Amino acid sequence: MVRFKLLGSLEISNSGRTCAITPPKVRQVLALLLVRTGKLVQVDSVIEELWAEASPRRAANTVQTYVYQLRKIIDQEGLAPAGRELLFTQPFGYQLQIEPEQLDICVFEAEVAEGRRMLDAGQPERASQRLRQALDLWTGPPLADVVQGNLLSTHALHLRELRMRALELRIQTDVHLGRDRDLIGELRSLVARYPLHEWFHGQLIGALARAGRRAEALAAYAELRALLDRELGLDPSPELQRIHQEMLAPAPGASSGLWTEDFALPDFGRSPALANGSRRGR
Repeated sequence: MVRFKLLGSLEISNSGRTCAITPPKVRQVLALLLVRTGKLVQVDSVIEELWAEASPRRAANTVQTYVYQLRKIIDQEGLAPAGRELLFTQPFGYQLQIEPEQLDICVFEAEVAEGRRMLDAGQPERASQRLRQALDLWTGPPLADVVQGNLLSTHALHLRELRMRALELRIQTDVHLGRDRDLIGELRSLVARYPLHEWFHGQLIGALARAGRRAEALAAYAELRALLDRELGLDPSPELQRIHQEMLAPAPGASSGLWTEDFALPDFGRSPALANGSRRGR
């Protein structure tokens, strides 16, 4: 089966063989058709993507040339099934018709939806596996080697957001499975990569606390509080402040005031992503 990949560099594989499309504008047109597969892409949209407000005088004719080159590549590489077409000319535009399982974006979205369904059905182990499969489809930033105009930039931003939500859901699922110790290293990396993503900080603090590493959890909270104060002039969310107070409280039934591993943290990791509640501003 011919497969198209956009979750990383643009790639086309046909029976294990990679098909090269080198002209940048042709790659850009193909990417736009792929992210809107099955839908009409108007010529005006292609012109906006390729040139924005600086389009050449005969832009529509130039678009036709790029589409002709794309059709030629489709034929030369045998990308269309026998007796079928992939790229159709419609009134006012073009339409690419491929099966959902041929495009990694469609596969990713279907896998995430299935993972969410499994989690809602009380199957967190299967949900975690399915979400990992979805995230494994990513090999880099979306459309990494494609020139991005206004439209593709918007699509790429949307895809990055979808990946972030899938990652959050997978982490939340692993917390349900009690994998706090396994998550700590990954969460530290995520906090370093996304320093202002408060939800990741909260998950790290919760995982450390549930793993019996209260001192590290308190240090992580202090680092977050200093970061938000320095960068944004804000306090941590009310939810995180509440958890901080829980960590400062003596463990139930303990005389030393130190936490033990079986201290029950509030169900922080099992709740939806932190809402941006009231904040102290400067």
